[in-house]
Amino acid sequence: MEMAPPQIGRALVVIVDDRVSHGEREDSIGPLVTELLEEARLVVDASVVVPGDPVAIRNALNTAVIGGVDLVVTVGGTGVSPRDVTADATAGVLDRPIPGIAEAIRASGLAAGAVDAGLSRGLVGVSGSTLVVNLAPSRAAVRDGMATLTPLVAHVIAELSGLDD
Repeated sequence: MEMAPPQIGRALVVIVDDRVSHGEREDSIGPLVTELLEEARLVVDASVVVPGDPVAIRNALNTAVIGGVDLVVTVGGTGVSPRDVTADATAGVLDRPIPGIAEAIRASGLAAGAVDAGLSRGLVGVSGSTLVVNLAPSRAAVRDGMATLTPLVAHVIAELSGLDD
């Protein structure tokens, strides 16, 4: 009998989208992010949808941190329009930014042709013992961003939990 590899941690997905939060369209990105996180051996507690409102975004992030998830991935609200406030809301929650990962996600996204990833103001950092990652909302940006992120997640989670000593 073959055993599945051990899970590396718990995750929460936060979709930032006004139209999805108001029921005007269905969430097609949350299931994709969930699938990619599960492939990376994370248990996804939930996928939640919030509007592009700084308070709603901060509340979702704080709930994830207080809930003890190891990783929270936000998708959406990372561009330059007035409603793109995810990075601003995230900045107020982070204890320590990790700019190298955010830069790698932008660079690889742009190289892969995901313009929204290259123009993203998304942040990556630590809040408490939770890794917080902002991704641009296109399917290409999510796929590429997750491909860049997942090799690093196990290492960051181990460091944050003190298991790498």
